[in-house]
Amino acid sequence: MIWTLKVWCMATLFATVAMWLPSLQTWLPAEAVRSPLITMTGSIVHPGNGAEPSTSLAGKIVETRELPAFREAPSYRNGRQCASSETVNRSESVCDDDAVHVTMTLDAFYLRGSMAAIFSILKHSECPENVIFHFLVSDRDDELQSLVHSTFPFLRFKLYHFDENMVRWRISSSVRSALEQPLNYARNYLADLLEPCVKRVIYLDSDLVVVDDISKLWGISLGDHALGAPVYCHANFTKYFTTAFWSDPALASTFDGRKPCYFNTGVMVMDLEKWRQEKYTQLIESWMYVQKDQKRIYELGSLPPFLLVFAGNVQPIEHRWNQHGLGGDNLHGRCRPLHPGPVSLLHWSGKGKPWLRLDSRTPCPLDSLWAPYDLAIRSSLAFS
Repeated sequence: MIWTLKVWCMATLFATVAMWLPSLQTWLPAEAVRSPLITMTGSIVHPGNGAEPSTSLAGKIVETRELPAFREAPSYRNGRQCASSETVNRSESVCDDDAVHVTMTLDAFYLRGSMAAIFSILKHSECPENVIFHFLVSDRDDELQSLVHSTFPFLRFKLYHFDENMVRWRISSSVRSALEQPLNYARNYLADLLEPCVKRVIYLDSDLVVVDDISKLWGISLGDHALGAPVYCHANFTKYFTTAFWSDPALASTFDGRKPCYFNTGVMVMDLEKWRQEKYTQLIESWMYVQKDQKRIYELGSLPPFLLVFAGNVQPIEHRWNQHGLGGDNLHGRCRPLHPGPVSLLHWSGKGKPWLRLDSRTPCPLDSLWAPYDLAIRSSLAFS
């Protein structure tokens, strides 16, 4: 009788498992269910911790599910003090000296953040039709083009394809796999990718919202500098490089004659004319070569090469234009408060992203400031 009972229990167990196998994803954490990914080798990979996709040995991550759906954003038009909307709409070229040029990357994993960022810029701009967006993409170009147009029918924008093979062999491992994605390095090549007529751009990350008129940031003078950004001179600058860097006199002397300060590369005003003249792309690449092929001199992805080239030679911009770090630290993503002072831009740099925390119902207090700009359809029901 006991043996018969055991057989019955085992049969019931196997039947139950077999019944659930076709929908095994329901057993995964909510964050993993949200965005299954597939690698070049065909093996399924799920985002780690809900904060970033994990990578495989094959390298490139390709989103296999349909892109998120977004509702159409409200239409924002120029006021009387701006250029005529009729004149603006007749211009199909990005060569517009009177426009505000904004550059961002678009990829499937951060797309929800990108759409919120675009919406926030338009909402708070006094002359929204004077803003031209330059989007850098490395995959699914046509789908992203169509999605942006359907969400923002009146947006002035252009997509530029970024070939990830340009940088893949130059990228070394980082403290977070998200920092290793090739598209993070597209900002290094803006001067080459954008038309020569585009002389100046604002570069923005996808995990932020702007709560002020973007033209105020655009109008900041860079003086003789190729780069402007909020700088933080009280930060411990030495921690952004390894002991191997500081113990090598030839490398450590890089900052001789400069007073280097930390700056976050997620918000930058860039003089592309000066960038092209000084060949800054090649200088950044030379430091990536040292890191990849000579010795490990940093741990934080695409940021340190910018610090090596520009720290101490950046036009300081008010801190209100990059209230960064709201995503928490790079390891745990703990909640953080705002820095003291006025705010024009909120930036969820760090491990935690507001859309993932909101969907998993574990938001940080400041994530509620991002939520009004979320255009994703039925995002609040993602895990119901």
